Parts: sequence; C-alpha cells; structure tokens
Amino acid sequence: MRYVDYIGNLTRIAVEIVNGDDPSELRQEMFRQHRIAEPDTTHLAQFLPALRAAVEAASQAGPIGPVNALLEQHPPLIRVDDHDGEGSPHLHFAPNAADAVSWLGRSCAAALAHVVCGDPAVTIGRCHATGCTRFYVDDSRNRTRRFCSNACASRTTVAAYRARHKATS
Repeated sequence: MRYVDYIGNLTRIAVEIVNGDDPSELRQEMFRQHRIAEPDTTHLAQFLPALRAAVEAASQAGPIGPVNALLEQHPPLIRVDDHDGEGSPHLHFAPNAADAVSWLGRSCAAALAHVVCGDPAVTIGRCHATGCTRFYVDDSRNRTRRFCSNACASRTTVAAYRARHKATS
C-alpha cells in the first residue's frame, strides 16, 4: 500500500461519515483489515461534530483549529504495520482492533492533518450545488471538481440553463 493511498482512503472514510452515508465497500474493507467493528450510533454521534468541523476546515485548507482539536481529542499512535504481507510495511495511526471511534478518531485526525497541511494528492471539497452540504474527495486529474455527484452537477447545469433561457425570453 502506498502511503498516499492510505491517507486518501482515511479521508474518504471521514467524508463518508460526515455526509452520513452508509458504509462503503472501502470502509468495510478497511474495518475488516484493521479488525474494527462498526461504531455504535451513540458514540459516533458524539464524535461527529468534531470530525465534521475538521473535514470542513480541511476542505478550506484551514483554519487549522478544528483539525488540531481532533488531534488533541484523538492523538494518533503511529506504528508500522505489515498486515498486507511481509515486505510491505506502512504507517498506521491507530492500533488494529481498537474500538471504532478511537480508531476512526486517530486515523481520520492524522489523515485530515495531512490534507490541511496541503498534501497535494488528497483534496477535500464542498459541493457547489445550491442547497447541498455534502463534501467529496477530489481525485480528478486537475483538482477542479465542484460537485459531490453527477446529480448535483446536472441539477446546477439545468438551473443555469433555465435561468439564461428565461432571461432571454
């Protein structure tokens, strides 16, 4: 596993949780690999405001306060792991088999710290569609993505077309 992939995957999981999405295949696989159970909703709800603030800060490339607050609440425990097999060690930010919120807090805090510090391989954005509050990880080639989904992009394009058409008639 490449380090940038690990940061990107943890960032995607943070965005998924903040958006309130059902667990993706990525999240399920990361939890399986690291022996993490899905968090219970009560503990996840308590963790969510700090994670949301950190994701929002990372989407704006700062302020750094929310990311530092998450790091203080869930300090990473950096360790080298080779669960992918011998000869492929890589960094982890939390021990395997930890409770879910602790693992998510430590792992997502470290990943978001990389993002807010300008890791060029991982960028978080907030959807530009009117009324949409979702975040996304921009993995487009030139980092110019503006919408969380094709549906939001299409809705915005149609609305702009109708507004132009109405103005000319």
